[in-house]
Amino acid sequence: MGVITAAVGIGLAVSLLFGELFGITAGGMIVPGYVAYNIERPLDVAATLVAALLTFAIVRGISSVAIVYGRRRTALMILVGYLVGTLLRWALGQDFFPTEEISLIGYIIPGLIAIWLERQGIIETIMTLLTASVVVRLVLIVVGVT
Repeated sequence: MGVITAAVGIGLAVSLLFGELFGITAGGMIVPGYVAYNIERPLDVAATLVAALLTFAIVRGISSVAIVYGRRRTALMILVGYLVGTLLRWALGQDFFPTEEISLIGYIIPGLIAIWLERQGIIETIMTLLTASVVVRLVLIVVGVT
């Protein structure tokens, strides 16, 4: 089993556990696994969170002038997250940061995080995501997968 497969699987279990025990979600079911896999690259995690926050702000702005709710809101969050992530990947690849290569985690991860920023709150989602990702990473280390 590959590291990413194990990380996502353990992330699913940790997300479910956090939801049941604490009533809070870590930015979606698969997100903690992907963040845990990339946790040794904190700039990538930060760039992904920036993309999620930008996505959240853009969709909130759109919803102030258009009717966006339910499935439309979810689809719009994921689509805008994809577009923001693509633009940030392009910008980060333009030698703005010559000392370190920075990338985003996944293509739909920023949108998934943004959905939960909207539903649950910014601080709650980001803190739960980071905590769950550290727990996933610790389990990966204990199991010996990393």
